[in-house]
Formats: sequence, structure tokens, C-alpha cells
Amino acid sequence: MNFYKKIKAVALATALLHSASVLSDDHQKKYTPDFAAVPFAFSSDSLGFAVGAAGLIKSAGQPQASLLGVGVITDKNSWITFLAANNYVLSQDSRWLFGAELYAADFNQADYYVGDGTLNDSSQDDAIIADGKEAQYRLTARYILPFGAGESEGFMAAIKPVRTLTGSSPWTSGVSSLEFRPFYQSREFTDSTASDIGFEEPTSVWGLETRFDWDNRNNTRNPTEGSRSQFSVTYSPGDTDSPEWWRWELSQSWFWDLGAFKDLIDQQVFAFNVYTGDTPSWNNTQNINGKDEYNRPPEYAGTRLGGLYRLRSFQGGRYVDRSALSYSMEYRVLPDWQPLGDWPVFDWYDVPWWQWVAFVDIGRVADEYNLVELHKDMKWSAGGAIRFQVEGVVVRTEIAWGSEDNMFRVMINQPF
Repeated sequence: MNFYKKIKAVALATALLHSASVLSDDHQKKYTPDFAAVPFAFSSDSLGFAVGAAGLIKSAGQPQASLLGVGVITDKNSWITFLAANNYVLSQDSRWLFGAELYAADFNQADYYVGDGTLNDSSQDDAIIADGKEAQYRLTARYILPFGAGESEGFMAAIKPVRTLTGSSPWTSGVSSLEFRPFYQSREFTDSTASDIGFEEPTSVWGLETRFDWDNRNNTRNPTEGSRSQFSVTYSPGDTDSPEWWRWELSQSWFWDLGAFKDLIDQQVFAFNVYTGDTPSWNNTQNINGKDEYNRPPEYAGTRLGGLYRLRSFQGGRYVDRSALSYSMEYRVLPDWQPLGDWPVFDWYDVPWWQWVAFVDIGRVADEYNLVELHKDMKWSAGGAIRFQVEGVVVRTEIAWGSEDNMFRVMINQPF
């Protein structure tokens, strides 16, 4: 189902969560719990008319920590809940940051792509309309490695939004971390739509994602130089009803400052990201209840393209297969003209900048990890966005057109 259509409300709540995870030095010193609540309403094809609320507590028990809760109900009898705890530490000189995310939802008559409908040669008409229940629970334990900026600053190095780049390797610059993310994820169709077309998959999966992150950007909200490297390995041991499997993923981003342009543009940045992933266990088999099953993840936990970050004109999880490759390119501009501080509603908040963006995404999935194959018949998206920082949160509004569909989204944070 389209991630944007499902949890546009949760996107708003996630903005609050991320704003709480990067606190100013003044807020650290005050250590005063701060509560905020935001009601909202929206309408979409899948959910119908929806109302909800998000509540956030900054400095929830610790100066750098936060708690977040979100609830949504719709006139189609669908509902969504999201709870999160972020940036908890055992002590102020610790290198560990702990958190948790709990998501559960029940959707009635929502659009899904399943089975052959997720392959690279599938079409938009392959969507099914079904009732589904979904859940995802995740714990996080992130260790800030003792080199680069993390050598002397500990966990504080990871939550500061602005940094000075001091080199081009993890040993001399940036924040390097190792994160352990145990998870449980489930999806169950509660009507007969999926089974009528012969689609079956395990209704739940659990495992561990281990992620290495080297963040060498000069600014986490609006980077103008540097890079970010992320490599993760996800392993699920399976159970009596589902096989084991494992997957690796790599995301690499670079940023180049192109300078100002006369009195019209204060900042120009070219940003580039490449993402790729593979499931090496894909063609292995094991016997489950007397039947040979492939060592593959269920589609809702597989290697996916489409959604908020890759192939943005397609809905979330539109394409799923053994492997994937995608490229994203963005031209980001901060115009000298910035009138938002004088506009109604915006003048209630601190809005230091807005950004105009043009972007292009290309990518595809395949049933083998073959770079030649992954560069054939690639799907594409192109579009534009306006992003602005509001009280420390980057809000992005963007529209994307593509080889199959177009999509308008309101979300938070830079896509990479």
C-alpha cells in the first residue's frame, strides 16, 4: 500500500520525533520537559477522511530524550497508531543511544501490490484492493564509535546538527556509529482477496538489522559538503512456519557546494545518492513443514523501491525482488528572497530558510544481483520540491512524475 497514503499523519509525527532528537545546547542545559500536541486532518483515496493527533515530550526523563505518540482514525474504519522513544542513555558520558518504535495499523479496502505485481515488468493495473493488518516493532541500540568527532564528544556528537569537517576518513572526521536494531514485522490480509489470486507469504517475521553509519556531513538538516555512508546487514532466523534469510544494503550520499549566484541565490548544492541491496539467500531452500521453501523475506520486509526516498513517483514498496539499485540526484537552491517569516501562520515560528529543489530518480529491482541487468529498463521519477526549516525541522513538499504515476507528498527531513 502507498506509504504516503497510509501514514501521512505519522510523517508529521515523525517530524516531531526528529526535531526532538537534535536539541540545542541551551535546551540541554535547561533540561526542562516540554510537551507539544498537534491535531490534524487529511483525506486520501485509500484512507478516506482521517483525523488524528500527535503528542511529543522533549527532555522526557533525560535532556536529550523524547517520547512521541500518534493516533489516526478514518471514516473507512481504518486506524493507525505510532509510539516512539528516542535518544535515551545509560549515563551522560555513555556512547550508547537507545530507542524504540512501535507501529500498528488496520486498513480497510486499501491498495496493495503483491506477487508478480511487484516485479520490474509489472504494471500499475496489477494492484489489488484488500483489507490488511500491519505492525512493526523495533528496538535500537546505537554505539558512537570512539574516533572522528565521536572520540571526545561521545553520544553528543551524534545529535548535534552542525559539524566541522576535519578530514575525509572515519578516523579523522564525522560521526561513526554501529547500530543494532532487533525488529518484528507483520502483515496479514483479513479478507480473501490475496488468497483468491494464489498469493501466500508468512504473516510475520523477526530478526536483527546491524548497521554501520559514517555521517561526515557538515549539517544534518541542510548539508552543503561532505558525505554519508550506511551499510547494513539484516538477518532473520525464521521459525517453524517461515525460512531464514539475510540481506545487505548500501546507501552512499555526497554533497557539493556550488556557491552563491549574484544577489539571487545564497546557496547552491548538488546532492547525489546511490542505493543498492541484495538477498544472497534468495535461491537457497529449506524444508518447512514438509515443503521446500526459498530463503526469502516476505514482500513487506524485502528489498523495495518506491515511496518517500527512492523512485518518488511510485507508491511505497511498489517494486520488490531479490536485489535493487537506484540513483537520486538533486539540485538544491536557497534563494536570497525569503518571505516566509512575514506570512500568516509561518510568522508564529522560526523559519530561517526555504529551499527550492529539482530532482531525478532512476532504479529497478531484479531477481539476481547483476549490475548489467540492474541498469536495464530502469524506472524513473522526476520532480520538484520546496523545503523549509521550521523550528529545527526540515519539512519537504514535493511532486514527482514518473514512468507510471505521479505523486504529491508532504514529509519531513531531506530524503538523503
